[in-house]
Amino acid sequence: MTPLRQLLPSLPGLSLMVPVAAAVAAQASPTLTAATRVIKVDGADIAYRIIGPQEGTPLLLLNRFRGTMDHWDPVLIDRIAAKRPVVMFDQPGFARSSGTPPDALPAFALSAAKLVRALGLQQVDVLGFSMGGTVALQMALDHPELVRTLVIAGSGPGHVPDIPAAFAASNAQVWPTATKPVNEDADFLFLFFGQSAASQALGKAYLARLQQRPDAFARQVDAAAWQAQLKSAMAAATPATSLLPRLGSIKQPTLVANGNNDIMVPTYASYAMQQAIADARLVVYPDSGHGFLFQYPEDFADEVLRFVR
Repeated sequence: MTPLRQLLPSLPGLSLMVPVAAAVAAQASPTLTAATRVIKVDGADIAYRIIGPQEGTPLLLLNRFRGTMDHWDPVLIDRIAAKRPVVMFDQPGFARSSGTPPDALPAFALSAAKLVRALGLQQVDVLGFSMGGTVALQMALDHPELVRTLVIAGSGPGHVPDIPAAFAASNAQVWPTATKPVNEDADFLFLFFGQSAASQALGKAYLARLQQRPDAFARQVDAAAWQAQLKSAMAAATPATSLLPRLGSIKQPTLVANGNNDIMVPTYASYAMQQAIADARLVVYPDSGHGFLFQYPEDFADEVLRFVR
């Protein structure tokens, strides 16, 4: 088994072409300067980064629909990684990773489990955001021996019955926007943040932080990958295929969190998951939506650290 300290990368130097302000921010941020490493898993080159101390149970990050490692908020991750090792990666066929994209929830969960084993880790805490939260649930169901605790952020189990009209993700613009060939800042602000001036301002600050990494978004998620991702998510959209009826078998302590008005995954789904998982707690953040964890990165990081201690 590979000790975690052998997997921790050294921090690369910064290009002189990076603006001074961005360079200063990057130097102060382990997330912005973490080296991208590659490990072979089933013949594919899986890109990953490890940030934080050498000791402690690692926190494995499972990403959202069309998300890459570069979409994780450095303020959120740096604050967690100050006390816990954090592992992030791109799924097979996504962004910096080679291979064939998974096209079913069990396949996404299996690829994450294989990475954990390839890194020589016995057990991890798992934080899944958006679709990554659904994959985290699947991972806990299929590979429970690898998962110590679960954090499910802005996510759902698939079909949830009896969603009140006030919580339904009924905005006709949501999925046409989410599936545009190229998403712009305005799309992220609409999908992830509330419409108040305060929420929108915090959303713009989050997007600006992402640009501070010198090689930010060198590779994006191509259409074939995100379409496979969408297929796997939609497969859980019926009463017969939803993970919700199976969540009672999850024994791990679980933190469920969301914004109070998530237009992508109805906030009511978070309540339904908390009710279905025996050892689960629910936190809902005000004046926020799907990207609440990037609107309140310090608060959410502290919540996560309290939970996984």
